[in-house]
Amino acid sequence: MVGGDGGGTPTPRRGLPGPNEASRPVPSVAEAAPVAEASPLSIRRGLGSTPAPSPAVTPVGASSAPPAAPAETPSARRTRLRWRVPVLVGAAVIVLGIAAVLTAQWLRQLDWVDSFLLRYPGESRLPDNAPVGIPAWLGWQHFLNAFFLVLIVRSGLRVRGEPRPAVSWSPRWNPNRRISIWLWFHQSLDLLWLLNGVVYVVLLFVTGHWVRVVPTGWDVVPNAISAALQYVSLQWPTENGWVNYNSLQLLAYCFTVFVAAPLAIASGLRMSGLWPAKIGWLSRLVPIEAARRVHFPIMLYFVAFTTVHVLLVLSTGALRNLNHMYASIDAVNGIGLAVFVASVAVTVAAWVLARPLLLAGMARAFGTVSGR
Repeated sequence: MVGGDGGGTPTPRRGLPGPNEASRPVPSVAEAAPVAEASPLSIRRGLGSTPAPSPAVTPVGASSAPPAAPAETPSARRTRLRWRVPVLVGAAVIVLGIAAVLTAQWLRQLDWVDSFLLRYPGESRLPDNAPVGIPAWLGWQHFLNAFFLVLIVRSGLRVRGEPRPAVSWSPRWNPNRRISIWLWFHQSLDLLWLLNGVVYVVLLFVTGHWVRVVPTGWDVVPNAISAALQYVSLQWPTENGWVNYNSLQLLAYCFTVFVAAPLAIASGLRMSGLWPAKIGWLSRLVPIEAARRVHFPIMLYFVAFTTVHVLLVLSTGALRNLNHMYASIDAVNGIGLAVFVASVAVTVAAWVLARPLLLAGMARAFGTVSGR
């Protein structure tokens, strides 16, 4: 039986839809909002129910496989190769070095090789009037050459690795020409090193010490081979640099002073602003591309020569050798070592202090400094 509300409007029975609700469409199961059960703990705390996240729906036809890894960028590949190449080169050098030592030791067991070493002990006989000892000026040359060489290499590498200079320098006689502050520093060191080299060569011939670094006979070749075999077999030749260098040292010093150094100077001059570009035939005779191909390998040679030179000095009687080079005495004490350590400290300090701010202060004395 249906009751009324006093207005004659029928009241629907409880549990049945009203007249307005009956016309509403019933949502489908896919469109219905998910309902999550409230956990007992949330009910006790009065937090209510927390809706559970809806599961991800994979579109029809889409693959469920994981996404492919992104392709390696060129910069990442260069970084990976930058570390891999030195490791591979180092491993190859170690393997070749071990093979060379074993081969040299095997050769020294042969009778004809032993006879060769007895005939050519590793050093050529000097002329009777050859000077004995190392003068003080040569000790200063050791320090200045090492000092300039370290800073030249540092500044040269900065020039190669700086695509856009932050600080530039212009000479007073040519304000339109602008170069990097590191290039100015590099070329300034080159001029000082060149001046030091000229003084060295002049003193070398004036004092007669040239016979110690210039071959005076063809027996230097077999003696150099003998010295090299002794070095590689780890049974090194007798060292007495106060009187005479072995033939391998003599050839190395001669090549460094009279071949490598002039090549470094000439190639650097060709690439600098001091080159007389107006002389066309001279520029065609010495192309700048050839100078660039020579300059960097010569730098690598100087680094390798210095490294081997220092290692041999320290491993064949360090105290006596350092006294020869830095104290001009033939004795075994710590004087030369102290001078050597002081020279290294000065060189390291110059390396650390070589910054654009300090270089700009020095460069202003010779031109105009500007920053971008």
